Amino acid sequence: MNTRTTPPPGRPPYPGPDQLRAPYADALLAHAGRDWLRLNVPGHAAAPGSDLSAAFGAQVPALDFPPLLDGLDLGAHTPLDEALELAAGAWGARRTWFLTNGASQGNQIASMVAPALGRTLVVQRSVHSSVVDGLVLSGLPAVFVQPSVDADQGIAHGVTAEEVRTALERTPDAAAVYVVSPSYFGAVADVRALADAAHAAGVPLIVDEAWGSHFGFHPALPDGALALGADLVTSSTHKLGGSLTQSAMLHLAEGPFADLLEPLVDRAFRLVQSTSASALLTASLDLTRRALATGADRITGSVEAADKMRGVVRALGRFGVVSDGFHRFPDITAADPLRVALDTRAGGITGHEARRLLFRDHQVMVEVATDAAIVAVVGAGSAPDADRFIEALHCLPAPLNAAGSEVPERTPLRLPRPGSARLTAREAFLSPARVVPAEEAVGMVSADTLAAYPPGIPNVLPGEVITSEAVAFLRRTAAAPGGHVRGALDPDVSRLRVVAP
Repeated sequence: MNTRTTPPPGRPPYPGPDQLRAPYADALLAHAGRDWLRLNVPGHAAAPGSDLSAAFGAQVPALDFPPLLDGLDLGAHTPLDEALELAAGAWGARRTWFLTNGASQGNQIASMVAPALGRTLVVQRSVHSSVVDGLVLSGLPAVFVQPSVDADQGIAHGVTAEEVRTALERTPDAAAVYVVSPSYFGAVADVRALADAAHAAGVPLIVDEAWGSHFGFHPALPDGALALGADLVTSSTHKLGGSLTQSAMLHLAEGPFADLLEPLVDRAFRLVQSTSASALLTASLDLTRRALATGADRITGSVEAADKMRGVVRALGRFGVVSDGFHRFPDITAADPLRVALDTRAGGITGHEARRLLFRDHQVMVEVATDAAIVAVVGAGSAPDADRFIEALHCLPAPLNAAGSEVPERTPLRLPRPGSARLTAREAFLSPARVVPAEEAVGMVSADTLAAYPPGIPNVLPGEVITSEAVAFLRRTAAAPGGHVRGALDPDVSRLRVVAP
């Protein structure tokens, strides 16, 4: 285990000997080890021989306690308080909140507090749909900064500090700047420059770092957003950090906006956090913090596995490595080494079909597919079988026509350009609406957020005009193997909800 006490420059002040502890998880295990007669919720009461015990083992229901228990989270300086303090120390935060409804909950909280800072949110257009949900909740109008786009791959990347400065100059009532780093494909933005641009305009920088909860915990990984000047950071800890699905964190920096933001965030947290927060999810966050802060040796193995995957793919030459082209985009300063994004179309197969066949024929699951690529992720501390993945990947067929030659490449599926905005997200969401066939919706104002999912980046926002380009993209995405459009009324996107005239 890595127990260094002097962090490298720019990295969080971890681990220290306390980071070897997991106070909440240990207290939960001790609590479950006592002989309880459980006459409270949850109703399964950890009953021996129940269906839950049979399916998941007796330990899972035994650990499933409700909140507000002495010795766990009730009283003065509880194990939960200690766990939160350790998490803040590990990520270099002034304060950390544990979330049991994913990073989406953190994005909603951040959006909800923004009206106390100004009247308009400056937002990267390729944010996750949960940020747009937050705009619906807050009612704030938004000025969108368009990301760079790799047209060949159909991937949205990030925004530059200069683009943010330009947006702020035309938004004198800005509340905050909201960006994403890293992207779904592992592209890392220049968070330091973005923070400087936001702070020069007198507003905080909010970063959706859902895909970077592991950043800063190993020399091979990029620095985390907090260490680079971000003021409020959403961390989807269950992704590459490794906590249980649906668990996440929200981090507040010790910076110029901390005194204003802390009470607002705390109150918003209580609005959207379940009053029955899962003890299992909370304990997994505590354990994952310990693993990240003290597990540099394990993360080394993860980086080596991901490097091997990319290296062999390059050597064999059939598929491309998406991050090899990141240097062409001025908004990208680094790549997450634990993301393995591959251009499958170069190897004669769409990403959607590659993902389907890897799953069906090889029992290999990758995170996401687009028309052109797949993304495999290596969790920080995990040690996947790189050889198995490489072999399965190169067993994928390249479709052939009747003459035995490769089928000519079909027209790539390109990201649609956003339609013009006519209403705020909240106005559109709450307006009278009607449902029309998708083809008839062209030119009308969307009442819903529509996003190819994953990655969940909205292709149509509430309040935006629906374009024929967007309809074609969403329908073709939905028709692909494993394709899904979040927010669609029908699996095939045959109907859309629009604002009634």
